Amino acid sequence: MDVKQLVSQMTLEEKAKFCSGADFWHVEGLERLGIPSVMVTDGPCGLRKQAGESDHLGLNASVKAISYPTGSCVACSFDRELLKESGEYLGDECQAEDVAVLLGPAVNIKRSPLCGRNFEYFSEDPYLAGELSAAYINGVQSKNVGTSLKHFAANSQEHRRMTSSSEVDERTLREIYLPAFEKSIKQAKPWTVMCSYNKLNGVFASENHRLLTEILRDEWGFDGAVMSDWGAVNDRVKGVPAGMDLEMPGPGNGNTEKLIAAVKAGEMKESDLDTAVERILDFVFKYTENRKPDTKFDYEGHHEKARQMAAESMVLLKNDGILPLKKDEKAAFIGKFANEPRFQGGGSSHVNSYKVSGSVEAAKEYGVIYAQGYDTKSQEPDEGLIAEAVKTAKEAGAAVVFIGITDAMESEGFDRADMKIPACQQKLLEEVIKVQPNTIVVVECGSAIEMPWIDDVRGVLYAYLGGEAVGPAVVDLLYGEKNPCGKLAETFPLRLEDNPSYLYYLGEGDRTEYREGIFVGYRYYDKKDLPVLFPFGYGLSYTQYEYSDLTLDKTSMKDTDTLTVSVKVKNVGDRAGKEIVQLYVADDQSTAIRPVKELKGFDKVELAPGEEKTVSFTLDKRAFAYYNTEISDWHVETGSFTVMIGKSSRDIQLCAKVDVESTQTLKKTYSWNSTIGDIMADPKGAQMMGQMMQAMNPMPAPEEGADDGIMGESGMQAMMNYMPLRGLVMFAGGSKEAEQGLQQLIDALNAQ
Repeated sequence: MDVKQLVSQMTLEEKAKFCSGADFWHVEGLERLGIPSVMVTDGPCGLRKQAGESDHLGLNASVKAISYPTGSCVACSFDRELLKESGEYLGDECQAEDVAVLLGPAVNIKRSPLCGRNFEYFSEDPYLAGELSAAYINGVQSKNVGTSLKHFAANSQEHRRMTSSSEVDERTLREIYLPAFEKSIKQAKPWTVMCSYNKLNGVFASENHRLLTEILRDEWGFDGAVMSDWGAVNDRVKGVPAGMDLEMPGPGNGNTEKLIAAVKAGEMKESDLDTAVERILDFVFKYTENRKPDTKFDYEGHHEKARQMAAESMVLLKNDGILPLKKDEKAAFIGKFANEPRFQGGGSSHVNSYKVSGSVEAAKEYGVIYAQGYDTKSQEPDEGLIAEAVKTAKEAGAAVVFIGITDAMESEGFDRADMKIPACQQKLLEEVIKVQPNTIVVVECGSAIEMPWIDDVRGVLYAYLGGEAVGPAVVDLLYGEKNPCGKLAETFPLRLEDNPSYLYYLGEGDRTEYREGIFVGYRYYDKKDLPVLFPFGYGLSYTQYEYSDLTLDKTSMKDTDTLTVSVKVKNVGDRAGKEIVQLYVADDQSTAIRPVKELKGFDKVELAPGEEKTVSFTLDKRAFAYYNTEISDWHVETGSFTVMIGKSSRDIQLCAKVDVESTQTLKKTYSWNSTIGDIMADPKGAQMMGQMMQAMNPMPAPEEGADDGIMGESGMQAMMNYMPLRGLVMFAGGSKEAEQGLQQLIDALNAQ
């Protein structure tokens, strides 16, 4: 379809109307030009399509759909192929329900465990988030259904989310909060991007030209449409020229009339409207011209897919030999979540699930006994329920206590108050532990929690929010039908106060300063060498793996080259499993402040008992670079780097060195305040400086046998290293010759 030709036939009023939704979920259509109205709807972990008429608030009942594991859960799979497959399943469901764009994935970085929407987000690490996001987008869009990558950008809290300004320095933005979006754009080309509610450095995302045009389109090459988060528009007339094409929802807020008036008054070019409408029509026709109205999907088959995804993603955090449970030994399942699981988050991603399977029902063949233990409607302990649970725990060989955070504590729209579980669950767990030494904990929630009881239980399985089939998936893992293979996509601190954003999170009024900078998650904990509850990338298995033969295809390279890294992984246990091999890179001698290590590669490999495979990675410039704000580009400093292979960020198995030579020449400007040490670091500068110092001899060496004084030789050397050139004039007695000579040195250095 020639969208430019269509737009040329539209009136100004029609163009302006097209730049906002027809209602809560639909894009405008125009019958006289044969332009259909299409539907967009919430994701990303399940279809939330409203049945019948869409109401203004989007609260009417939605159609039955499959609730898949949330982002925080499936990210722990570290499995690109699994994310791609889940996208394909969702794409089929969208085609079956005539949905043109699925609103997801959500790739915002987990700055704090308190963010109410962390259950939807992948990780604290931008590399992992970007890789998984790109795989998901490719899966959905392979079915000719669009995605909306969200929430762009620096949207890491729910508190005052519609008015707060995220104050982020450029390097932090580029290294932490933008890369997952960048990778998704470049590798997967989402049809649309959703701008966030918040301001970025004082400018609303919905009218931020630098964000929506200069970075997103000019730098990264995005050629799709930008839509607003629902209600995120502040000034529509500023938004269109900035690159914000489609306002959602619509209509009814007067912005159409404002756009018309702005064009007529010469405050905005009509060509900006043309561009916005063209971008909207691109995805409308991309969907309608590839529509598959006969698409059907098997609800039961997709439910089983959700079960598989959950089992592949859950993380075994502790096991002292109690797991897997013996099938012929009576176990007690305790806690309301065992019977009525918490499997999805609250807010816009809430799915009207096809069916929800609990763990008690899934484990009935094993003869489990059950006690409720607590009420999710109250935080306060119920002594009667606890007494019943204690009695039940005593009757069994092992007790599995299901705990987690409730919808009232964790949802879109507000942030968590702390990292604690409800008091009723805490009390229940304490009492069960007293009578049952074989206690295992299953946690169902969207983010990290504190675990003061960790030393008193024998096993912990972190189920996160595992979708509608979470119950059977948990049972598959508890009884060894499946081997746990998930690893944490976020660090679990010992306590909230250890989190790097703790002092600044939520901010003051409508201003939130990201003062921790690039030190988010494991980057901070590792740099500070702080103990954590569980590190990034951590997870146990029912088998064991050994690593060997780390090989680099070169020991020195230019930053324009690529490095191939290979390592052997062997299953040395007695059952099949999947291991997540993690590759980290460290800059050994950076002059820039950098993390101890950063994730730059991962792969999930399946191994039979005794089987060994070689895993390979390819590293390019970005694997070694940091964002240099002086040149506004990614920069590799010449020097040595360490390539690390680990089972987690804190469990590095093998290391190898590679020397990388930068091909970028950074122009340095020297002045009277340049230090001797900085000049000596420049080879040409060192040569010229040495000659000048000999001629000037501002500080003659002491006579043989003389006292070095308090400083000593090393102290004197340090003082000279950090002395500015102007200081040499003083030590040379203010000599005009010295001043002239140093000025000649400065001029010669700057002329290089």
